[in-house]
Amino acid sequence: MAGYTTRRGDGATLFLSKEQIRDDIEAGAADAADMGGVKMISSDEMERLMEIVCAKDKIVSVQRGNEVVLSYDIGQLDMTGDNGNSGGGVPASRLNGALVHERTLCADTFELAHSDYSIKPTKPVIANEMNDMEVIQNNIIIPYFYGAMPNMGLYYKPDGPFGNPADLMREFKIEEAQQQAEAAAKHLSRDIAYVATKIFSAGSDGFNFDTTGSAGDADFVGTLHGVEQLRQECPDANIMLGMAGENVMGIHGEIEYDGQVVAGMFPHQQVKLAEKAGADVFGPVSNTNTGKSLAWNLARAVTFVKACTEVSRLPVHVNMGMGVGGIPMSETPPMDAVTRCSKAMVEIAHVDGI
Repeated sequence: MAGYTTRRGDGATLFLSKEQIRDDIEAGAADAADMGGVKMISSDEMERLMEIVCAKDKIVSVQRGNEVVLSYDIGQLDMTGDNGNSGGGVPASRLNGALVHERTLCADTFELAHSDYSIKPTKPVIANEMNDMEVIQNNIIIPYFYGAMPNMGLYYKPDGPFGNPADLMREFKIEEAQQQAEAAAKHLSRDIAYVATKIFSAGSDGFNFDTTGSAGDADFVGTLHGVEQLRQECPDANIMLGMAGENVMGIHGEIEYDGQVVAGMFPHQQVKLAEKAGADVFGPVSNTNTGKSLAWNLARAVTFVKACTEVSRLPVHVNMGMGVGGIPMSETPPMDAVTRCSKAMVEIAHVDGI
């Protein structure tokens, strides 16, 4: 066994020399700079990234004074869900899950989540969610949010009322596919405003729109319009908007927000639209390439996110977890990789939270 112990993007252990790690850092940063049209991180920042990746300690941490706020998506499901949902399978109520995170795991913030973690399935049970939000708020001290994905794919057939653009495009019905995406986006916007307004009336401290844009550019636009409506109805609401990928997929291809075509936008461009819509916190994403090394993926992620923090007027809480933020795509990401990625995001990309 020679060189440094590190990881591949799928979580497998790698043993690389310092020269190989340096080459991967340069290549990952260059890939992000080329794709996103942003500056590469500096040679000094690459050297700092080298130190973090090559540290002999199994687990690393930020320097004292560099701590940031941590938030959590999917709420208590990481504890109560089975391993098909990245959970631990611990039988506990949502109240118990929240209190354990607050009082045992020392979470800075936490959130309530429906088992399907999406806007559409939450809507018909919103009264139940409001009840649980109120009960838990009466027992918890830390800021307690509600979380859900826009997940516009659920509005397409066979799950929803609108034609599936992927099916329509296979039949060369391009205009119809675009029309169905636009109709679904409007429905999503209305549902976002309805669900979030109700949950805020039950005492929620914030709303986390997680994995925005997972169904493409119309999903992103529908969410932005939903945030606009929510901001009008709840002026003091705390709204977090996190993305699904570093690049907005152009499934519609031409749909616009604020006069701009959103397809192909990268984090430094996405955040400006989140500001315009009325979000309070933005969560940029960089997707992990499972065949590349941790050094390559992390350098790429840091490059994308640093470009975002440099132009953002919003606090930037980068999305970090399995398959994003440089972290390996595995059911239980290895802590040596998780802590290195987190430290780099704080000390090189200068994020405000994770």
